[in-house]
Amino acid sequence: MADPQGFLHIVKKEARKRPVAERVHDWNEVYAPQSSAERAAEVSEQAARCMDCGIPFCHSGSAGCPLGNLIPEWNDLVRRGRWSAASERLHATNNFPEFTGRVCPAPCESACVLSLADTHTTGSVTIKRIEQAIADVAWDSGTVVPKPPMIATGRKVAVVGSGPAGLAAAQQLTRAGHDITVYERDDRLGGLLRYGIPEFKMEKAILDQRLMQMRAEGTHFVTDCEVGVDLTVEQMSGNFDAVVLAIGALRARDNTTVEGRELNGIHLAMEHLVTSNKECEGDGPADITAKGKHVVIIGGGDTGADCLGTAHRQGALSVTLLDYNPELPTERDEAATPWPAWPMVLRTSPAHAEGGVRRYQVAVQRFLGDANGNVRSMVLAEVEVTREDGKRIITPVGEEIELPCELALFAIGFEGVDLGPLLDDYGLSPTRRGALSCGPDWQTTAPGVFVCGDAHRGASLVVWAIAEGRSAAHAVDVYLTGASDLPSPVHPTALPLAVV
Repeated sequence: MADPQGFLHIVKKEARKRPVAERVHDWNEVYAPQSSAERAAEVSEQAARCMDCGIPFCHSGSAGCPLGNLIPEWNDLVRRGRWSAASERLHATNNFPEFTGRVCPAPCESACVLSLADTHTTGSVTIKRIEQAIADVAWDSGTVVPKPPMIATGRKVAVVGSGPAGLAAAQQLTRAGHDITVYERDDRLGGLLRYGIPEFKMEKAILDQRLMQMRAEGTHFVTDCEVGVDLTVEQMSGNFDAVVLAIGALRARDNTTVEGRELNGIHLAMEHLVTSNKECEGDGPADITAKGKHVVIIGGGDTGADCLGTAHRQGALSVTLLDYNPELPTERDEAATPWPAWPMVLRTSPAHAEGGVRRYQVAVQRFLGDANGNVRSMVLAEVEVTREDGKRIITPVGEEIELPCELALFAIGFEGVDLGPLLDDYGLSPTRRGALSCGPDWQTTAPGVFVCGDAHRGASLVVWAIAEGRSAAHAVDVYLTGASDLPSPVHPTALPLAVV
């Protein structure tokens, strides 16, 4: 069993990062490289801090990991140096731990029992770091191999979208013996993993190695193909027995009412991230660059932080992040978000440590341009945020401030699925939240058409996308064969634990 006192004498230790002065000059991952022996020793020691709780909230579907990752089990296997067995247990619930170990914000850690006592020696187990180490060791040692199906059902399924939800559904269904084709409208596979996540957060070689495994298992991929346009819904119906829509929630929120929004140099955050990721892929210089510019990022979430780190690496003169909300506390407010719920606290990413200024309770009033139609500055005002009939009201309350700005990026979230022929031809309409609804079997109102991931949930975490992809695969397998041994970790109506 686990060491019940490990957390008392082992200091919590996160992975070391490369110096800021070094990492902002390249696109490599921010964490310092370690030898295999050093990594194994350090991570095994950290795994020994896990108490193997009687009720492990870390892998509770409502409070911790929606995938139901068997965290105490693989923590103990790592503690004992049984890395291959740990990989087996990890992959039993998670198709892509090398993704989640890098880009998931780890709700499992906030639900860890040790997060109740966050001191220099205690605090949550470093679950995310252990997960990444298990995955990386498995790839380095050759433990991760293709698992082609033992049978062929003769049934054909199309998966539309190659983000984490689509890839998870495709891998599960391929392994169940179905003939799977994944359609991606971009020129490369991966969805937001490819073009939304910067290289310094997850090097794309990590994604490519998993795609190679999936190809070897028999999954087919088609890029540069927009279903509904290049391939009609009628053609899909004639060629496939079922369809899974994993099209994401890529319709970005904008603010077109701000005076001066039409000026050159004002973009949506994803436009900036996509073009910089394409440059990292070797497609030539980015069309949108922060080099030599004063940059202002509107929005204080993960997308804004990704733009921040990208702007640093492109050589921005200055970067300012704006948030109309008050600054959050650094410690959990037990009255507002009691453990094990996801805490509303100030979150910092490695990009925040690289520079930039965060300003709170401010909002853009207007943009100012130069004689050539380029943005040169923005006017801000201090604001107060209230709610009326469920709607957010942002009211200026302070003096206006003019801020230099030659590149402005809106990182204020997503409104839902992209609209177009695909949804029209299937007769599907987004809900008020911009998502696609489904029944308890993940099937939409279009017979044989299923939905999962952000397209169903709205913009969310990679771990929820994988969980929904796995669950939708189970539902498709049942639809095609009448029964299924595939796991189904979440229900379509599942929500994270929250205080209401």
